[in-house]
Formats: sequence, structure tokens, C-alpha cells
Amino acid sequence: MARLLRRLLVLAILGAATAAAIRALRSSRSGASTGSGTSAPTWPPISEPPPVSASSSSVAPPIAAAPVAVDTDSTWVEPLGRACPDGYPVKAAASGIYHVPGGQFYERAFPERCYTTTQAAEADGYRAAKR
Repeated sequence: MARLLRRLLVLAILGAATAAAIRALRSSRSGASTGSGTSAPTWPPISEPPPVSASSSSVAPPIAAAPVAVDTDSTWVEPLGRACPDGYPVKAAASGIYHVPGGQFYERAFPERCYTTTQAAEADGYRAAKR
């Protein structure tokens, strides 16, 4: 019987401590004063953006891609974001895998290098994607 009473007492103490911790968290989140006399900062109002004139276009002009200097003797070149330049269709990723056009993950691959052929990618240590 004493054992049961001790367990109930421990559970009651743990429950009271948990309830106190929850109350303290809720009061600190609601912005209640912590007793230090400080209050939440006041932020300046957000300014409105300047009005768009009727003469300006709502569509941004297309950005022309910079010409890529391609060394015809090289088997690989640096990619242009997620795209490879013409003549270098094989995407080699940092994971050590290369992707070919038409492959399952070709469009999602973020290339580290772009190769002319799969043989050139394999010669540099990359392996083919499994799908």
C-alpha cells in the first residue's frame, strides 16, 4: 500500500511540474511581461511599393544567355545552370552518375560537367544512371 502511495505522490509531483512548465511557456509566447519591464518591440509600418506606371511592361524582358566558348578538343564543359550547351548532352552529377537525354532523371539532374559522349564520362570515372 505504501508503494502505491509513493507512486501516486511521484506522479502528482511530475504532473504539477509539467503543468507549471506549460504555463510558463504559454505566458512567454503570449508576450506577457517577464518582470523586467520590457515590452515587445514596435515595428515601423511597411511602406507601399511605388505605383506601376502604364508605360512600364508587366512582363520582364527575356535575358539573353551569354555565349559559351566551347573548346572543340575538350570532351566536357561547365554546365549552364541545369542545362548543358549544344553538343554536350551527357550530364555528370557530383554523385558520380551521368544522365543521358531521355533518361528518367535527366531533366532533374544538376550537372557538375557536361560531356560529349557516355564514353568520355565513363573515362572520367562516372557511371551510368540505373534508369
